[in-house]
Amino acid sequence: MAWLIAAGIALAALNLRTAVTSVGPVLDQVSTSLGMSGVATGLLTTLPVLSFAVFGALTPALSRVLSERRLLLVALALLGVGLVVRAVVGNTPVFLVASVVALSGGAIGNVVIPTLIKQHFPRRAGAMTTVYSTALAVGTMVAAAATVPIQRAADGNWHIALGVWAALAAVAAIPWLALSRNEPERSRTLARTGSGELVRTRLAWAVAGYFGSQSLIAYVMFGWLPEILRDNGYTSGQAGTVLAVFTGLGIPISLLVPSLATRLRNQRPLVVGFAVLYAVGFAGLMTGHALWVWSLVVAVAMGTFPMALSMLALRTRTPEATSALSAFGQSTGYLIAGAGPLAFGVLHQVSGGWTVPFALLFAVVAGQVVTGWYAGADRTVEDEYHQSRRGRHAAHRAVSGATPPGDDEAAPGSSPSREDEAAPGGSPSGDDEDASLPLSA
Repeated sequence: MAWLIAAGIALAALNLRTAVTSVGPVLDQVSTSLGMSGVATGLLTTLPVLSFAVFGALTPALSRVLSERRLLLVALALLGVGLVVRAVVGNTPVFLVASVVALSGGAIGNVVIPTLIKQHFPRRAGAMTTVYSTALAVGTMVAAAATVPIQRAADGNWHIALGVWAALAAVAAIPWLALSRNEPERSRTLARTGSGELVRTRLAWAVAGYFGSQSLIAYVMFGWLPEILRDNGYTSGQAGTVLAVFTGLGIPISLLVPSLATRLRNQRPLVVGFAVLYAVGFAGLMTGHALWVWSLVVAVAMGTFPMALSMLALRTRTPEATSALSAFGQSTGYLIAGAGPLAFGVLHQVSGGWTVPFALLFAVVAGQVVTGWYAGADRTVEDEYHQSRRGRHAAHRAVSGATPPGDDEAAPGSSPSREDEAAPGGSPSGDDEDASLPLSA
């Protein structure tokens, strides 16, 4: 059973970005064929971050209706249907709606997979996060690199080039169809887990900030690196080659970072190391010389993405908290990231150069260090939540002299609670309600 779940996670991860990266290489043909306006084209390029933010935030509510396994199956179905519909339509509004349907599947999968990893591989979260992030990187690169060759093989038909990725989604659904027949009984705490209390913890905001800062930089680099290269004398072919290598480096980095992060008691050294690489790479790109070298330095620094994914499991004890943190961290993070490419482009247009836009990225890196320093420490959202609750109860007693209903803080001199005794990343023993975050919807 474990091997089938692992295979299902890997296959699903391959699909989560195909709806995003398959469009870019044929965007000119699509916009011309459908008669897209400039506004519609701009909306299409903005839909991924908006969809990831909105549907990622809705996923915990959906998980109260469906189990994670069935929810991932639904996500793959949405992805496949959306890819098929947008590949056969002939007008812009339907194409945009179908894109949202496909992207909603990717957004749900983004949140559900870390929860499945925590549920089924609690002691091998690092290894499975490596599988997840590597498959995600492979799917991202393959969809970007193979769409144009597929189009050429189909006599220039962009409909086939975009629609073929639905077949990959269908294949990825097979393991989850098999697993849905043997669905385990759902945790009684799962149905009431949300993010209402999670947002009161500084750790959740720190994880969201770290995820958002790395996503902002990634979307800026994916969107603007070719233009930076061309502006400094690179041909379109050379810029495309650099971008392909830039993207491909994400695969070995995704293999390395999660396992390394899991072995460290805290991840602050990695946070600082990646920030230094970003700073060096951005400074090098600003010089206008040896840009391919500095591009590769930035590509290595983008190990912050698998690092952010690892934090979703490392900063929680239970699958329920992982689900809530994954939804909150990713949806909030993508909202932050959505403004990045636009702001970078506006600053470039207003200033007429690249110095001011890169100043924005340096500021984002500084924020990444601040949020990453807090998020990288050896703590969990459950611990922070319970400490905050005990603090509020203590303050209430100091004022009223009474014990609030439901206060389960240990009396002075008593033994520590189960939450305090549990090892980081593990689930404390005992009753599920004590072990979980009692998060409100």
